[in-house]
Amino acid sequence: MRQTREPTIPWLEPGAAFPPVTQAMDGASGLAGLLAAGGALDVPTLVSAYRQGIFPWFSDGQPILWWSTDPRMVLQVDDFRLHPSMRKTLRRFVRSADCEIRIDSAFGRVISQCAGIARQGASPGTWILPQMEQAYLRLHEAGHAHSVETWVDGELVGGLYCVAIGKAVYGESMFAQARDASKIALAALVAFCRAHGIRSIDCQQNTQHLASLGAAEMPRSRFVQHCAAACNEAAPSWNFEPLYWRQLLAERDANQ
Repeated sequence: MRQTREPTIPWLEPGAAFPPVTQAMDGASGLAGLLAAGGALDVPTLVSAYRQGIFPWFSDGQPILWWSTDPRMVLQVDDFRLHPSMRKTLRRFVRSADCEIRIDSAFGRVISQCAGIARQGASPGTWILPQMEQAYLRLHEAGHAHSVETWVDGELVGGLYCVAIGKAVYGESMFAQARDASKIALAALVAFCRAHGIRSIDCQQNTQHLASLGAAEMPRSRFVQHCAAACNEAAPSWNFEPLYWRQLLAERDANQ
């Protein structure tokens, strides 16, 4: 009887280089995209990972796991679909003196809210563990992680956080405590990216919701090439100006 060999993955010591992303497991393993385990969640390691199209994703009780999926789900900001009902919601939001978008005014609160929501209905691999929270707080302090926040009547009601290196933007997680609050934050991120010549937002994995917003799969090889180029472009100033809404709200989605 032929014995099947269990798949093995490289173990990284802190500070060690990542293996080439082409060595990530394929679909036949049941762990498609898994590249390595171990290492550390310090700022240099995280920056190196994202530059190469690699991200950490693991559950409680597991070691740090590093992934590079193929294909990669990516939202080209010019393909963002603003559906009619959401366009109306955004217009009301923009016109209201009590509503605003802020960037990086409450990063810790945003990631904490995202973590809480992730844990409520978490499946293996989806938890934002305390060590991950701390790691992204350090990444934020280093200028490589940002929050886009939806505020109503002086209260934080939704938002998202992302990693940004140069003009490469990697979406991580979002939360909402009011209807459409996270969608408003995502629309604001798209508007910000368009205003600063940022071409795409990494979404990591394919979901029906992301596809409905215009995201599509991209071969990993092309995604990695994009990362290499975009990470070396000059980073924008992460501030949100209301004028960024103009193009997004003026245009009509051809797919509507």
